[in-house]
Amino acid sequence: MPLEAPLDPVATRVDGLNHQYRHHSATMVLEHALNDPMIGRIAMVSSFGAESIALLHMLSVIDRTTPVLFIDTNMLFQETLDYQQTVSEKLGLTDLRVVYASHTATSLTDPKGDLHQTNPDQCCALRKTIPLQAALHGFDSWITGRKRYQASSRANLNFFEAEGDARIKVNPLAHWDKTDVQDYLINNRLPRHPLVAKGFASIGCAPCTSKVSAGEDPRAGRWRNRDKVECGIHFENGQMVRKPILKGDAA
Repeated sequence: MPLEAPLDPVATRVDGLNHQYRHHSATMVLEHALNDPMIGRIAMVSSFGAESIALLHMLSVIDRTTPVLFIDTNMLFQETLDYQQTVSEKLGLTDLRVVYASHTATSLTDPKGDLHQTNPDQCCALRKTIPLQAALHGFDSWITGRKRYQASSRANLNFFEAEGDARIKVNPLAHWDKTDVQDYLINNRLPRHPLVAKGFASIGCAPCTSKVSAGEDPRAGRWRNRDKVECGIHFENGQMVRKPILKGDAA
């Protein structure tokens, strides 16, 4: 059996993919990502949060056997855990993989469970980033539900991103706005996360998530009053995002 040809460098493939699919719809980007040899082995990472079901439904229509990784930090809302089970069953996802932090690492680093209060970056690294990187071992690419409209730090998001030299991130919904999401949910009669009706626009861990007011950035309720806008599983130019990216920052 012949060996598979090695893939080109991540940055080279990302440039080519963004050029090739720049005018495609979200559905077509996702479909191609699941089948394009330049993408390689792929999984979806989902928080099963406020808008996650749109992309999860899209995936289930195209290929419900695609691996879906769900990070359980042991600090999630019970509503999120219940919603994850409901959505997985409704969509018939056949390869859901629940990812946890190492019990040993958690016991040593955060024995009292209060690390999020003193060092939220370290807490996110312990409970999200490190476990996810381990779970993504063996994959060449992963799919996210990020969108440009969600935060100023995502304003220039492309369909395809280079995660250093490790793998490609695919953002099929990058160009969608809130209306696109709502229309998709309504047209496909998809169940909403129960906390959305209570004023939560972006849903993460319970201790670090709050409601948002009308007109606020959808992610304003994440790590409110802290110099932090991302959990650390998403990077820009290999660095954790801690502030909105301004024009010229990525130069």
